[in-house]
Amino acid sequence: MWTMPTTAAPPDLADHLRLVVTRLARRLRQASDVDTSPTQLAVLGTIDRKGPITLGDLATSERVQPPTITAAVGRLEQQELVRRRTDAADRRVTHVEITSAGRRFLGRQRSRKTAYLARRLDALEPAERTTLADAAAILERVLESSP
Repeated sequence: MWTMPTTAAPPDLADHLRLVVTRLARRLRQASDVDTSPTQLAVLGTIDRKGPITLGDLATSERVQPPTITAAVGRLEQQELVRRRTDAADRRVTHVEITSAGRRFLGRQRSRKTAYLARRLDALEPAERTTLADAAAILERVLESSP
């Protein structure tokens, strides 16, 4: 295992973090054991947090093009994980909301991924878990500060 020097230059640290985070994300996706794509799961999570939400706002939130959102919502709707509702005040506007089946599905996926990660964290020393907790807080700040 390669160890990053504690005084690594930002480009080197960024490269290492990108690699590690990408690999971790891949492992967590594999732990979900479903046919739903990562995009669909991300969209479902956003609808759960921010819904009901318009397709345009959803595309903006996910930072993807509207056709990508339309396709993802269509597949989620076929699985009865979300439903569309026409806005009563403006019938041209459609809101997407998560269904109870979608909430249960999302909960199962989150539980599987959390259990996978918890098993691996359990093997670490307490000081290492503390370091990861600190790193998670720092990564949250990095995400919040980015455009």
